[in-house]
Parts: sequence; C-alpha cells; structure tokens
Amino acid sequence: MAFSTFGELRQELASEGLTWTVNPNFSDDLDIPRPALGGDFTQWPRAATVPRVDVSAAVAANPTTNTLLRNYLVTLGLLQPLRLQAEPVLGSVGPLAQTGAMARTAGQAGAAAAPAVAAPPSSVDWRSRFGWPWITEIRDQDPCEHCWIYASVALIEAMVRIEHCVWCLRSEGDYIEANKVPCGQCGNADAVLTWVQGNAIADLDCVPWVDRDPGNRTGGYWSPAPSGCGGGSMQAPPVWAPLSDRPGRTVRIPAYTNLGNITDQKNWLDAVGPLVVGFDVYSDFYGWSGSTPYVKSATATLEGGHVMLAVGYNDSLGCWIVKNSWGPGWGDGGFGLIGYGQCNIDTYAKVGLQLTNPDPWTKRRNHNGGMIESGDGGRHNNFELLAPSSGNSFTHWWRDNGNPALPWSKAEVMGNDVGEILTLTGTTYNRNFETVYLTTGSRLHHWYFDQGTQKWNEGPVFGPSDAIGPVGFIESSYGPGNFEVVACRRTGQLEHWWRDTSFNWHQGPDFGSGIVAMGPSLIQSTWGNLELVAVLADGQLQHWWRDDAGTKNWFIGGTFAAGISANSPPCLIQGQYGMANEYGNGNFELCVALPNGTVQHWWRNNQVPGFPWTLSATFGSGVDCVVALVEGSFGFNLELIVLRQDGMLQHYWRAGATWNAGVVIGPA
Repeated sequence: MAFSTFGELRQELASEGLTWTVNPNFSDDLDIPRPALGGDFTQWPRAATVPRVDVSAAVAANPTTNTLLRNYLVTLGLLQPLRLQAEPVLGSVGPLAQTGAMARTAGQAGAAAAPAVAAPPSSVDWRSRFGWPWITEIRDQDPCEHCWIYASVALIEAMVRIEHCVWCLRSEGDYIEANKVPCGQCGNADAVLTWVQGNAIADLDCVPWVDRDPGNRTGGYWSPAPSGCGGGSMQAPPVWAPLSDRPGRTVRIPAYTNLGNITDQKNWLDAVGPLVVGFDVYSDFYGWSGSTPYVKSATATLEGGHVMLAVGYNDSLGCWIVKNSWGPGWGDGGFGLIGYGQCNIDTYAKVGLQLTNPDPWTKRRNHNGGMIESGDGGRHNNFELLAPSSGNSFTHWWRDNGNPALPWSKAEVMGNDVGEILTLTGTTYNRNFETVYLTTGSRLHHWYFDQGTQKWNEGPVFGPSDAIGPVGFIESSYGPGNFEVVACRRTGQLEHWWRDTSFNWHQGPDFGSGIVAMGPSLIQSTWGNLELVAVLADGQLQHWWRDDAGTKNWFIGGTFAAGISANSPPCLIQGQYGMANEYGNGNFELCVALPNGTVQHWWRNNQVPGFPWTLSATFGSGVDCVVALVEGSFGFNLELIVLRQDGMLQHYWRAGATWNAGVVIGPA
C-alpha cells in the first residue's frame, strides 16, 4: 500500500502486530508527507563483494589524538597511551632548521602490528559519547533528491568533530553548484567523496546553501519538486561563486573506506566513527517515530533509494541508529532506528572516512597567542609555536602530534626586532601562518609563512609609534579575510588597526582609558562581535566588545580578577565548552599569570544571562607570562604555553578539571 494517511498506516501496523510507532503528532486523517529521496544504487558496491576491513589495523595506522576516544581504544589494546606526562626533555635543533617548517610529516608511531579486534560492544551512539555531542544538527534536503550529498557532508562534519574536537559546518551547495547538480538528480556517496578528495569542501559562509528551515526554496531551481530521480526541476543551480579565499576554508579528505561485513561496520562505528548507509525506502517509513526500530510492513510499497548517516547501533534493539536529512520533524528529532537487515540496509556496503584535515577558519576561535594547531603532520594537527629568542629574533617551534611521544622540535629562527611575545594565527590565505608582534621600536610588525614556497616572509611595519605589550591579532569575517589588530598605547588607550584584502593597513579608532596592557586576547566571537580583554591600571581585567551587528562601536563590558600585572597580560579564546551544537556560543576561556608566578584560569559562561566570569583554577609556579592558549584535538583539553621566570618555555594542559605541568620545550 502507498498509505495515503497516517490512519491507514496505523491500521496496517496494528493488523500485522508491528509495534513501532507512527508519529503521534499527526492525526489519522492527515496525509503522509513524502520527503525527497535520491539514492542511486546502480554503482553502489554490494556488501558481499567488499573485502573484509581490519579495523584494528586501520586504527593503529591512523592513531587518533582525541584522548576521549584514544583512552577507550587503549583499554581495548588497539593503541598505546599518549605520553602527556611531564618529561625533562628539551626541544632540539634538527634538520628542519635548514629545510623549513613544513617539510615534515608525523610518523606512524604506535602503528605496530594490531591485535585481533574483540567482539564489538553491544551499542554505540555518537550523538552523545564520552559525555560530548559529536553529530551536527539535522538538515533538510527538501525538496531535492540530494540525500546522497547530505549524508556525505554529514560524514565529513562528524569525522572532523571526532578527529579534531571542533564543530565544522560544511556546505552541500559547494558540491551542488560546482558540479551543476539539478534538484532532481540522484547519486551516491562515491561521487561526492571522490570530488571532495580532489577539491575539498567549503563552509556555508563561503558557499551559501539552504539546508535547514526556515529557508527560501521558491526559485525555479526548487520548483517543480521532483517525485523521483530525473523528475521535477532539472534547472542548473546558481553559478558556483565561492569566496576568493576558498582554498583556505575547505576541509580536505583522503580516500574513503567501503565496509561490507557487519562486524567490521560495528567495529568501525565503535573505534573510528559514523558510516554512510544506503537503504530502500518503502511507503511506511515516512511515518516512523519513537523508540522501537523500524521494520517494514508486509504491504508497504517501494518508493526509491535513500542515503543516510549511521551514527551508531544497538544490539539489544537490533538496529542501526541513523541521521536522516528530512528535517527535525521526522522520526526522533530527525534521527531514526532501522532494524538490522531491513530494506537492504545491510545489502549495500557502508562508507567510512579517516584523516580529515580541517581548515584554519574552522579552528580560528580555538587558539590565541603564539601557538596554533595546524593542518600539518600525519594527523593534520601539529602544534606550531612562535616565541621570542635571543637577538630580538623569534623561533618557530613545532610538536609532532602524530607521535605518541609528542616531541617538540625547533625549526627556523627569524627577525631582529621582536620586542614582546607574538600572536600567531592560521589564515584562509592558502592556509598561511601569519603573526604580528610589538617591535623594539614600539610599532607592529607582520610576518607570514607562505605554504606555497614553504618559507617565512617579512611583511610591513605599521601601527602607532608608542605601542606597548603584546597585541591582539585575528583574521575576521569582514572582507572576507580582513586582519584585525588591537594594540595598547602609552596613552592608556587601545588602538584598532585592520588590513583589507588588498593587503593595505588602515587605522581604526582609539578607545578606552586607564589601560596598561593588551594581550593576545582579541577574538571574533560566534555572535560576530570583536571581543577583547585588557589590563587596567588597578590590576583588574576589563572586557570590551564591538557591536558588529549594529553601530560597530566599541563598548565597555564587565571587570573581573585582581592583581594582574601590565607585564603579564591575558590570553583569551572561545572554545567548545557550552556548544551543544555547531550553532551554539562556546564559553570564553582565559589564562593570565600573576606576579607570584602562578597562573589563573578564568572562564565566562556564555549560556546564561549576564555572562558571568568565574575563576576556575590557580596553578603552576615560576611563570612569567602566558604565551599561548589552544583548545585542540586532544579531547577538548586546554593547552597552555608559558614563559617561565628562568627564560624557558613550558607546556601545561588541562584534562577534565585538572591542570598538569608538561614538558619544558626550550629557551625563549
């Protein structure tokens, strides 16, 4: 039966004794909506033809640095622990000092012969695992036959989150427009993932696309809506016109993996992440809801092929847990439970992915000061650190995060006018590294590492002639790609400078009073505002923000903390804590050193009215100032670099609520 109404479907389920629930929000006389499908399985590999995948070997060859997942894999005997404890080992000068910082890849340390994988656990659910959410919000492919695109993009987003611990919203329109895919065109995951492998995939600001409600789908591209593959509108999508900095705001991926054996699929879901699945949709599936897995009724009729993302499974219920692309009104908030073997879900191979390489734009709020987590190395997450060194130079240090020993090494030494700690960021300009620092002549100096030539290049000296202390420096959404710098002047004011996309620096306004230091504490928050924290003459920290949705004026916020020195300004990021999904506003995290040599960690709760600042911890000893703060790929740990009073750089990190003293990196 085609089941015209929800009442007809309820009657049929009752007559067959099927116990799954028809969506109770819809009355019996209401017509059942039929969202679009789009799966073309003619070229999709069958599970029976796919060779077995040694998941343990795949895990060992590409060891995750997500400590939440890794600690679990250690208990299974699949990986060795990361050496996060303090070790009395200094960074060493190696051949990279001559060959350049980027001529390196992380070794496959930890990739020894893998043990046999034990039976997979009875259930896995990536919607909430290890106490964190990992799956992006439900999208809506309506009215197009584009499930194959939405599921593939959902896989990339999920794997970036799992492998790099950051939300990463991608644009289905990037693929659709680049490949001129009409609304009624069906396809498979191979087409999307193969294209992304060669071209990467951009964010929604780079290539806008309507993929969630409300959204305007009234144009000719969307209408008439297709009723099957090749039906409805076959008009080409809008011309592909990504922003000019697309190369620096795309996620890169390697080849994907087909899995056919069900045990292999469960082991992959347990040890790696979600899988794209193919599924034959029958007429009763549109009405499924509740907590009992879907089982096809005897009289349901075939509607077509559909592609979704398996985010887990549950053996006690006998089902796969899937993320659909029909909006949150279908199923269980857009997710579904499908019984094992139902409607060929286990006949078609499932598709997995490892080694995603997210762009600097995705990570831009998660770091500040002299260190970033880059896309370099075997895991695409090496630490890059710039710190002052002798002769008023600066040194580029890096940590190989693909090696369980996590060794620090020294790369280049450059410059001769460094007057303070540096502020570093990765940018959308071909993923270049860029830094701005205070010079010995009280001005600002820009340098950048060109990914094309693999060399550091000196940029212009600019800004006021009476700047003091470290500076705030970011790439913003203006332009897009404008640089924003805020420096403190000896007048007690802050001065804002910005660089346009033609690489010209412009002076902005002076604002504030009674300010004695600005640090690496400038961010562009998820609200779109520029925000910073500066040190007042009375030793308090002062929050400022620019109303970027309205007047674009700077406004004074609240004060907090006490006893802060002008010689040790704060470092501020906006991290992933508090972000229940990719549209949330993460909490602010701030670290600052005190005159007694300890470090304070403050955080601002961005989930409650008033946005209160709270002192979280005081830790460490012999610290002169904070050099950098990063929230990276290590299970949402906070990573801190400090300059000690003895002139050495040291790493601290926070796991859970505990701060730990890490290795001494080397001299500054």
